[in-house]
Amino acid sequence: MEGLPFGGQQTTIRENIMSTPRRALILIDVQQQYFTGPLEIQYPPHQDSLAMIVRAVDAAAAAGIPVAAVQHSAGEGAPVFAPGTPEFALHPDIERRRTDAWKGVVKQYGSVYADTDLAGWLRQHDIDTVTLVGYMTNNCILASAVEAEFLGFTTEVLSDATGAINLANDAGFADAKTVHTTLLALLNSNWAAVSTTDAWADALEAQEALKKSDLGSSAIAGAARLTRV
Repeated sequence: MEGLPFGGQQTTIRENIMSTPRRALILIDVQQQYFTGPLEIQYPPHQDSLAMIVRAVDAAAAAGIPVAAVQHSAGEGAPVFAPGTPEFALHPDIERRRTDAWKGVVKQYGSVYADTDLAGWLRQHDIDTVTLVGYMTNNCILASAVEAEFLGFTTEVLSDATGAINLANDAGFADAKTVHTTLLALLNSNWAAVSTTDAWADALEAQEALKKSDLGSSAIAGAARLTRV
């Protein structure tokens, strides 16, 4: 630091602070509902993504960062996500790792922040960076990452610890792989740093931020990619 002007010292200190994320791991809807039936996660296969979610939970426990487990509720008696049903429960691989220190959240909207106290809990723990894992990429992961921008949280999404389903409606059809990979590219262009679980665990241990793209760079790279096809 010797020889730097005072302003340079301030800048360096600020950069060091910003390069050390204060993280929390958010498990979104890792519920039995997503392992069978019409909402069964298709890509990546749920047996693969679940293993990566467990890997993230174990890494969070080792690092001592806060964990929140979110469950979606469609209300009593609903055909899906009905409290009290087996499908509402967290997957056993997650439930057996749960501790009293975890934050429990029940939501009724796509975003984990909408009409819940999660944002307040994160601020109480001085969290500035949230890591999202769970289901689905095409619904709650997307909605949560977008709302986090307004709330002021930096978002990370783990590509192999999330998953999507096949979609078809009057607007068209997209298989689960296309849905998942397209939305991850979209998120990484603006709303989130997208990473594998292993890369995130390394960054967590090193107390470093994940790198992400931006809309301008993604647009330029997309245009260049198209000209090479």
